[in-house]
Amino acid sequence: MKADIGFGGQSRAIYAENPLESRGRLFPEPESPTRTPFQRDRDRIIHSSAFRRLKHKTQVFVYHEGDHFRTRLTHTIEVSQIARSLARALRLDEDLAECLALSHDLGHTPFGHEGEDVMHECMAPFGGFDHNAQSLRVVTHLEQRYAEFDGLNLAWETLEGLVKHNGPLIDASGAPLGKFKDSQLPFAIRDYARKQDLLLHTWPGAEAQAAAIADDIAYDAHDLDDGLRAGLFAIEDMRDVPFLADILAEVDGKYPGLEESRRIHEIVRRSITRMVEDVIREAVRNLNEVAPQSVQEIRMAGRCLVGFSADMTAAEKEVKRFLFARVYRHEDVLAVRKLVARVVRDLFARFLAEPDLMPKPWNSGLGNLGETEIARLVCDYIAGMTDRYAIEEHRRLFDDTPDLG
Repeated sequence: MKADIGFGGQSRAIYAENPLESRGRLFPEPESPTRTPFQRDRDRIIHSSAFRRLKHKTQVFVYHEGDHFRTRLTHTIEVSQIARSLARALRLDEDLAECLALSHDLGHTPFGHEGEDVMHECMAPFGGFDHNAQSLRVVTHLEQRYAEFDGLNLAWETLEGLVKHNGPLIDASGAPLGKFKDSQLPFAIRDYARKQDLLLHTWPGAEAQAAAIADDIAYDAHDLDDGLRAGLFAIEDMRDVPFLADILAEVDGKYPGLEESRRIHEIVRRSITRMVEDVIREAVRNLNEVAPQSVQEIRMAGRCLVGFSADMTAAEKEVKRFLFARVYRHEDVLAVRKLVARVVRDLFARFLAEPDLMPKPWNSGLGNLGETEIARLVCDYIAGMTDRYAIEEHRRLFDDTPDLG
């Protein structure tokens, strides 16, 4: 396949996004003399307030449970590393893949998926809540740092990859797809679509597909790691999953009697390696089959080209089933999830009823807003909280804040 030479002399595939051909930004800006548009986007994301807050947002274990468990920030960094590795192997734009990995969780609520579920429940009368749509809202509206615009004014390709993290959102006729099939697209996506066309009916470029599968790989691996180290299940329990049993046999055969912490690390790193290598092989096969001559042909291929093989897809589903049963539904995790759900539910109800209790600038100009607009404002405020700030706000407003210790 034809390639050109990218920044730093890197060979770029003809189907890769080329920063020199970016569709630009919603608000035109002079180009940087030292950075490509995607490098500039990466820097804006890293310097954002929302990115810093990921440090104190939960993955599975709430912030007080130990310093060694993953947070949204450490997860994001791991996704970024895997996404860059995939992009490098496939001769994609590494900087764009990194941008999408770094920004994909900016819209997550405090308290992990429990927080998101409760927020969706609270926002059901007002259009619901989706963390991916909230990430778009963060980078296009809620980050208010620059003199000339709200948001980060990211390049078109970054926004497209971010909003289509899991593939097309609508079909050619404009009807919602996937989890939105029986409802409508989230407000944040519909609102932004009026300003800029992100081609919601197509697949995103290969860099976004690489970032999306990197998210799955990182998630599986670090939840195995954290679950083991938290004592939610034992290493021997993994023999029930063929993919993990094979890796365990490989580790034990090569390093008999290895101490447990090193044994865990070897299992986790080998699971990442197997999944990454599978994605690369499958993507090369798909790309050779489709033979795209441009990034637009990647978008119009009608299917994901950078993902697991059929065998690895089945194996990864088994890993997820194991994690669901042994980690996400573990009684200790469920007990904490029940408590943090109450925190989010209480905060939403109180702020919706008395929005002036929110601090400045969140409580400004409330008199001009209807109930739906106030609900979205409350949602934005709570979704941006860290775990511990949500607890502090609950203590400020209530006398019976749950003890998560």
